[in-house]
Amino acid sequence: MPEANTLLERDGVRLTLDDAVAHVTLCNPAKRNAQSPAVWRALAEAGRLLPGNVRVVVLRAEGVSFSAGLDRQAFTPEGFDGEPSFLDLARGSDKELDAAIAGYQEAFTWWRRTDLITVAAVQGHAIGAGFQLALACDLRVCADDVQFAMRETGLGLVPDLTGTKPLVDLVGYGRALEICVTGRFVRGAEAERLGLANLVVPAGELDGAVADLTAALLAAPRGAVNETKALLRSAASAAEAEQYAAERAAQARRLRDLAGLAAD
Repeated sequence: MPEANTLLERDGVRLTLDDAVAHVTLCNPAKRNAQSPAVWRALAEAGRLLPGNVRVVVLRAEGVSFSAGLDRQAFTPEGFDGEPSFLDLARGSDKELDAAIAGYQEAFTWWRRTDLITVAAVQGHAIGAGFQLALACDLRVCADDVQFAMRETGLGLVPDLTGTKPLVDLVGYGRALEICVTGRFVRGAEAERLGLANLVVPAGELDGAVADLTAALLAAPRGAVNETKALLRSAASAAEAEQYAAERAAQARRLRDLAGLAAD
């Protein structure tokens, strides 16, 4: 991709543009794309930098692993250069600790915006924060060597990077509980069967499968795609009457748009 299309490259995160498609790449393969507060700040910034014409965002990672999860240096007394360690954060007030975690979560929330369709291309290990980052996306296309695992509970922690709701939504409460508490690996065939993966392909075909899916996502009119995503996101929590009303309102907007009439 031409360098002129690179909007961000720092702290192991790269954002590039290809017309209506943005590519967010985890680019620290030497550390298996381990995550840190600096990585999360860069991911949040990538979301803020997206131009309005972007319709699809593809998240991918360089190297053999999508992301090995949190960089364990966060739990050492020295932490990362220039910022407090997690141990220091734990000594702060409830308000300070809550604000810090809320800031980290910003890297994981913008992927659900209704004006975008987000696709994670996942290979190798996607552990902890890596699993939650893949769950932040609307769709997941996985290589057959994928290994998802939620290891936080085994470390005395909880998944706090917005991954609990999409995990339960996808696999159900009982399976989500079992996956989190045991910390076991969920591999390709099972991930597809449970709905964690929309598609599993041989590792050498991952890029091609993502490109094919991206082209299909761009084929429908943007307004209809955005309205459909919004309806599907509300469907699980809305009461039936509320959902039916939302469908009617969305369809009215679409019909008026197709008829060339301005919205009220």
